[in-house]
Amino acid sequence: MATWPGLTVLAAGLLVGTAVPASAFGPSAEQRLDGSIAVAGNTCTWTDARTSANPPSTLTVDRTSINAPGGNLSCAGGITAALNNNPQFTFDDAAGTARTDAIDITGKQSFISCRYKAAGITWNREGDTRKYVNQAFTATKVSGSFLCPGSVTTAAGGASMLFR
Repeated sequence: MATWPGLTVLAAGLLVGTAVPASAFGPSAEQRLDGSIAVAGNTCTWTDARTSANPPSTLTVDRTSINAPGGNLSCAGGITAALNNNPQFTFDDAAGTARTDAIDITGKQSFISCRYKAAGITWNREGDTRKYVNQAFTATKVSGSFLCPGSVTTAAGGASMLFR
């Protein structure tokens, strides 16, 4: 079951999203989000997730543009995942941070399904880009198999989001 804590990390990674506005950080009108997260030695990625605005405006990430069949979320190592909510992000450019209201994700491996939720996740911006990496946080089990841990902690830097 070593992959389940990593799967929760995936949940964390999925909750952060935004797009890049025309600003001192560079012009962009794409309103897209690319993400990557290490999951217990495996990597999960997605590209071109849609957002409702560009940072630093408050925005929402459209889960249907991450989840299959509309999105291209893929994980190595036999893990599948789906985002259950449309996370909202707020930005503090002066502090170089972003914050996600909540991430709610279901992960599956073989026949075991686990659902986790984390709230108030903070992300740190890298330099003057729109790339953000997560601060450590804990996600709590909402439902799933008795084999799923009650909670999992995602280490700082375990996920990155690039808004473009």
